[in-house]
Amino acid sequence: MQDHLVSILPQCLETVAQASAFQLKHFRSMPAGADDQKAAREMVSFVDVESEKILLDGLLPLVDGAGFFGEESGKTGSQDLVWVVDPLDGTTNYLSGLDHFSISIALVKDGEPIMGILHKPITQETWTCVKGQGLQYNSEPVAQVSQKLEAKDALFVTGFPYRSQDIASHFFACADEVLVTGRGIRRTGSAALDVANISCGWYQGFWESDLQAYDIAAGLLFLQENGCIVTNHHGGAYNMFEDRVMVAGLPKVHATLQKIVAKHYA
Repeated sequence: MQDHLVSILPQCLETVAQASAFQLKHFRSMPAGADDQKAAREMVSFVDVESEKILLDGLLPLVDGAGFFGEESGKTGSQDLVWVVDPLDGTTNYLSGLDHFSISIALVKDGEPIMGILHKPITQETWTCVKGQGLQYNSEPVAQVSQKLEAKDALFVTGFPYRSQDIASHFFACADEVLVTGRGIRRTGSAALDVANISCGWYQGFWESDLQAYDIAAGLLFLQENGCIVTNHHGGAYNMFEDRVMVAGLPKVHATLQKIVAKHYA
């Protein structure tokens, strides 16, 4: 399987490039009346749906028996071996004309990602990984993250729980403590890109609640392959299909962050 995944990587990237070009064609070109919220959301829905169709059509023929799980179309076919796809992570950014959004695809076998690709259309940055082959960024190997950097020197990244009012108070109490633990906190609007940046060591700590598997399936493989630690808030193995809170980071940073998150989300 591993050799096959390496062999199909160029075709996967070609499919991602097609979706990327489609998104760039429509970026910041909302139709007349798009200042109306409904019209703008319909435009983005069109871009999401058509991007996912490009990805589905290109990916499904590449792995015999693989099913599909997309943000827009849901689950079809086998879910034991399945393409897990977010065609446009950072939709609100895209809708607002902000250039921070991404395409995330992963092949997941028995609940674990075995191949991942993340692409940022605006900058044409691409992360790729086949399990056991290491992480690559723009076709170059990525150095393993620091094993020594500590939380006091870390820059953290997260996402607001805007769909999770029941834990909003826990989030803000946690953020208040994290803010004075390291060098600061960022919120970018694309969890997929956040996790990819953690895997390269550009951010050093991450936590977020209520993520979907298609948001971070590719990024989980990046983290695992490049020396980062990822758990749920209790410190146990993170299950992207079941756990509500994800905590990730460089090893020493994660150790501190996980304790803070556990305290506030308990």
